[in-house]
Amino acid sequence: MRDLSGGPRVLLRRLRELMAEPLEPQERLDRIVRQIAGNMVAEVCSVYVLRADGVLELYATEGLNREAVHLAQLKMGQGLVGTIAASAQPLNLSDAQSHPAFRYLPETGEEIYHSFLGVPILRTGRSLGVLVVQNKASRNYREEELEALETTAMVLAEMIATGELKKITKPGLELDLTRSVTVDGDTYNDGIGLGYVVLHEPRIVVTNLLNEDTEKEIRRLAEAMGSLRISIDDMLSRRDVSMEGEHREVLETYRMFAHDQGWVRKLEEAIRNGLTAEAAVEKVQSDTKARMMRLTDPYLRERMHDFEDLANRLLRQLTGYTGRTTGEGFPSDAIILARAMGAAELLDYPRANVRGLVLEEGAVTSHVVIVARAMGIPVIGQAAGVVALAENGDAVIIDADEGHVHLRPMADHRRSYEEKVRFRARRQEQFRALRAVEPVTKDGQRIALMMNAGLLVDLPQLSESGAEGIGLFRTELQFMIASTMPKAEEQEQFYRNVIKQAAGRTVTFRTLDIGGDKVVPYFRGHEEENPALGWRAIRLSLDRPGLLRTQLRALLKASADTELKLMVPMVTEVSELKMVRELLQKEVQHLSRFGHGLPRKLQFGAMLEVPALLWQLDELMEAVDFVSVGSNDLFQFSMAVDRGNARVSDRFDPLGKPFLRILRDIVRGAERNKTPVTLCGELASKPISAMALLGIGFRSISMSPASIGPVKAMLLGLDVGALAKAMDEVLDDHHALMPMREVLARFAESHNIPL
Repeated sequence: MRDLSGGPRVLLRRLRELMAEPLEPQERLDRIVRQIAGNMVAEVCSVYVLRADGVLELYATEGLNREAVHLAQLKMGQGLVGTIAASAQPLNLSDAQSHPAFRYLPETGEEIYHSFLGVPILRTGRSLGVLVVQNKASRNYREEELEALETTAMVLAEMIATGELKKITKPGLELDLTRSVTVDGDTYNDGIGLGYVVLHEPRIVVTNLLNEDTEKEIRRLAEAMGSLRISIDDMLSRRDVSMEGEHREVLETYRMFAHDQGWVRKLEEAIRNGLTAEAAVEKVQSDTKARMMRLTDPYLRERMHDFEDLANRLLRQLTGYTGRTTGEGFPSDAIILARAMGAAELLDYPRANVRGLVLEEGAVTSHVVIVARAMGIPVIGQAAGVVALAENGDAVIIDADEGHVHLRPMADHRRSYEEKVRFRARRQEQFRALRAVEPVTKDGQRIALMMNAGLLVDLPQLSESGAEGIGLFRTELQFMIASTMPKAEEQEQFYRNVIKQAAGRTVTFRTLDIGGDKVVPYFRGHEEENPALGWRAIRLSLDRPGLLRTQLRALLKASADTELKLMVPMVTEVSELKMVRELLQKEVQHLSRFGHGLPRKLQFGAMLEVPALLWQLDELMEAVDFVSVGSNDLFQFSMAVDRGNARVSDRFDPLGKPFLRILRDIVRGAERNKTPVTLCGELASKPISAMALLGIGFRSISMSPASIGPVKAMLLGLDVGALAKAMDEVLDDHHALMPMREVLARFAESHNIPL
């Protein structure tokens, strides 16, 4: 390179012209390598492209033997080219043949060339190939030349990403960018979905790479960087961001990156090499990600995600991107991929078009998963790295039965899943045929099958599933998806709509369970070390009685002339229930005084989630009209297991003897006090665990709507008396070694019960 300021810019301009010409892919590649060689005064310029089988194939060359094109190959990690692709790092060598990784390919005729400069062709940190220049004379290429080659590699990355090279790829082979990939995760909601990728935070596609005015682009960068810094400072100064804790640490990391002068210098250097501001951000982002992806330290890898998110924010500032579109062009069979997302964001998508949700983060009890489950959407969580591997519009299969995400599946793989979907549809038809069948066991025990809900979109599933009513209506979801606190009139209308759509079926409303990990954007909370054990639910409501009284008044008014069934979450002591009763009675008196209609029947209940209530069972049963067991929290607190922690959440089995004995004691306490008891946690949603609940005495259980059909099919063939006897024998035998899950599975198999 002679003209270091104009050389890269001239080269990029010529490459852009070549990309616009109506050329065949091979001719375009051949002319590109000639342009690069000429501009960089190199005797050789070669492009190697990574195939799906991990082989780097020579696709074009200027200077080497032309007969070697599409014949010369190196495996990933093999030779200098393979080393560059595997490490995503450039190599600058004055004597290539003395490097320990050098591998001689006789068909290329490269033995006469000594100096070597190779750079990875990167897209979002992934190696798609390698771009190489060589010279006979021994020399070290200058830093400016390295930068120029990395910049021109971006053009080739876009050419590969658009699929243009498919035409010149050997039949039966495919490129790495389009290869099939399977990512494993955790099942958060069963189901299978086939469709096309929709990235929740779409990557900005930079199409304008070459700048026409360097100083103008540097000014654009400075303005965008300034706006980015202000937005981060605004987030840090907001009152709802606590002064310490994880959320603040993340924002502080963002601010550190945004003020890092080394990052800014790299961006400005890329602009001076001829790139636009947004192309410079993309280049530096991809280079940094490629380096950081090789790190093993989990803290540093997490910082990579922070940096990537910050770079994407800067790209949105530069391009004026205002948000994703869900209108025209949105696929009819969308599988949404996201690092993380909120419940309200999921509801922004057209429900009829969404076939699945894949999250890199989150937990089975996170709010977005609860909403997705209510909407009947298959969900996979903890699918590490899936967003970086996918492109908008990629074909994808989500198998939330087994916890697999198949990106760009092969045709026979897709056909296999299409058959699975048809089989599931036939099973669903069989379950739908059971909707009108009374849920009575083989030995004549009638079981109340209720469903869990929390949004108006859940209500149509009452009829579709054949549920007897709603055993748990999570009122907090209305608050969590709203941008401001719902007013009393809005709450009343919402509850009135729920009751109307329930069409006479029982609805059990749970009072607000916010706080702790259930954050609402407009409510100022406090950072807590153990949010699940902290200031949440009834604890928060009793400290903020105005909030609770507003909800109670709305529920009473909405239930005028009907039945209101109300329960209180996170009760620890019976005295808390007495305080809520007093507030409820005040609202009844207030409404009566002003002539408002009241429910013709009012039932007051409690959620049994805190183990302390196990030693207050008789007092609890006397204080309420009914009890509902929240198995999710009760199991978490009883076993000292954080259900959001993937390392321990599956360590203990809820069908293990300790927890089943706890649940059996609750049922016996309810029978002793003649108090109705139900269970409304996830434990009721699987046929085998629902069978266990019936065996220890539950006669009312509440679950996700999709679970009612399979659970009903199970109980219709169940002799619950025989099961109870078998379970009691094992639960009472402290020396029995067989796990309860195995006992249940054997009972089901021997009695031909479908699980």
